[in-house]
Amino acid sequence: MVRIPMFVVALPCGMLALTAACSDPAPPTPPQPATDPAAEEAARFIDAAEAELHELSTYNNRAAWVAATYITVDTEILAAAASAKLLGVQADYAKRAARFLDLDLPYDVRRRLELLRTSLTLYAPADPAKTKEVATIASRLEAMYGAGKYCPASGECLTLEDLSRTLAKSCDPEELKRAWVGWHTVSAPMRGDFTRLVQLANEGARELGFKDTGDAWRSKFEMRPGVLSREVDRLWGQVKPLYDALHCYARGRLAAKYGEDVAPGKGPIRADLLGNMWAQDWSNIYDLMEPEGAAPIYDLDAALQAKGYTPIEMVKTGERFFVSLGFEPLPATFWERSLFVKPADRDVVCHASAWNIDDEEDLRIKMCIEITAGDFQTIHHELGHTFYQRAYNQLPLLYRDSPNPAFHEAIGDTIGLSVSPEYLQRIGLVDQLPPASSDLSLLLREALGKIAFLPFAVSVDRWRWGVFSGDIQPAAYNKAYWEIRRRYQGVVPPVPRSESDFDPGAKYHVAASVPYIRYFFAHILQFQFHRALCDAAGYKGPLHRCTIYGSDKAGERLRRMLEMGRSRPWPEALEVVTGSRRMDAAALLDYFGPLKDWLDQQNRGKTCGW
Repeated sequence: MVRIPMFVVALPCGMLALTAACSDPAPPTPPQPATDPAAEEAARFIDAAEAELHELSTYNNRAAWVAATYITVDTEILAAAASAKLLGVQADYAKRAARFLDLDLPYDVRRRLELLRTSLTLYAPADPAKTKEVATIASRLEAMYGAGKYCPASGECLTLEDLSRTLAKSCDPEELKRAWVGWHTVSAPMRGDFTRLVQLANEGARELGFKDTGDAWRSKFEMRPGVLSREVDRLWGQVKPLYDALHCYARGRLAAKYGEDVAPGKGPIRADLLGNMWAQDWSNIYDLMEPEGAAPIYDLDAALQAKGYTPIEMVKTGERFFVSLGFEPLPATFWERSLFVKPADRDVVCHASAWNIDDEEDLRIKMCIEITAGDFQTIHHELGHTFYQRAYNQLPLLYRDSPNPAFHEAIGDTIGLSVSPEYLQRIGLVDQLPPASSDLSLLLREALGKIAFLPFAVSVDRWRWGVFSGDIQPAAYNKAYWEIRRRYQGVVPPVPRSESDFDPGAKYHVAASVPYIRYFFAHILQFQFHRALCDAAGYKGPLHRCTIYGSDKAGERLRRMLEMGRSRPWPEALEVVTGSRRMDAAALLDYFGPLKDWLDQQNRGKTCGW
């Protein structure tokens, strides 16, 4: 989360300069006018704020790490206390910063002051009791999610991982329904806490001058009011025809498998039939979707297991990818302090995440790794965050993030796109490259993950924006959630739902108050980045077969952007890699172009849409 201005700055050759060549040494700097005392005070203020926030953030991260990896009542209380302290100080600094914003300030001082105002995710009210309440509720909701289990009347309690395996592998519609309903019982008790958290967070956001929490979240993208929502609509309009074609094709194959009673050939699709708890990734049902007569494609699950890969070796492989681009290996503490395997003796939050505990070198990932293709991809993604965190860790604290929240996610996904057949062959996981005749199969499998995800990513925050603004009231939380899911995704729940349910909370990012629209933008940006980096690497073939593995030139271009952190506006960071300042889905559409043509042929004569 990071950025840059339009005036010229002198940069050392080889650092952040955007030009290819370096000129002769610059002439001596002319005498500068006397510094404004008020500007000096602002500079001292922001330096002091960063120093205190650095200390409190590190302590908070340590408490949050323990709470996520040792879920107990005590760790939840300790994490909430650390979070309350940090939230209170952040909010206080953000309010005090406002008095400097009318001054004529140096760029870096002004930018850091403005970033201080938008650095929060949950905006606690000034009242210390309410600040503590925000932190307590937030910690409790995340713990409820992490420790959540479905305990049927007969049989053992089942975790999200257990229930997700059922959705991924079963073809029994009744078993799928039970697994889906089971996990969604976990979130029903969250409704009251969530409702109160919305009230408190909105109060805190308004104290800082935002309309509501949704307005505050959108401000992190540094677009004028209303522009972000229009950007979502513009980009969704570009990709919707591809999603509609995929939805139509998938619905037809599901109808052929399950029959019209379970999977009607018209209208929306039952969410539990799509292989994923949230119907956000359909790649687990690829076997049902596979093109007839298609050339076989590699089985990465089987290859990883046959080669004897362990969780550590999977992470080591991901590290070697970045080293091949010119990045330094990870520090020893990464390997000592990360969580790679789910412990047998305690509950942990298994949701994969990358952490920089001290915003310097204490880098970690937290993930319950299984020897699967999905986790192999996820590891490369999470390490994208890790190497990004390390690239900007010498900048001032408020610059230690990506230029907008989507960039961090997009970099991880960009690396994931390079986990291509050529890469897998080069590291010995695939003996032979799949023939060109298998490209449709490869693209379909990828689209079931990436294209199916797009409308879900829009839905989650469209719902939350409505909740924060008050357009969606607590009495209609669930109804509105499913109306939005149906509108964008064309999916419906497998059983009737009511307001005694709280289905949004069955998604980690809602329970943990993680903004979600970043993932939609990231799914657009990753293809822009991928095409630009493949061009830098000198690749000439089909975009979906490219890997930048081993390319110093691609690595150098990528590293230049990562090192900028949040010091400059995101359009400038985008330009460093792509040459453009505008997000655009053209690269995504080019990547999946052959698949779109094929889907249109398969859907000929069908009634698509819902």
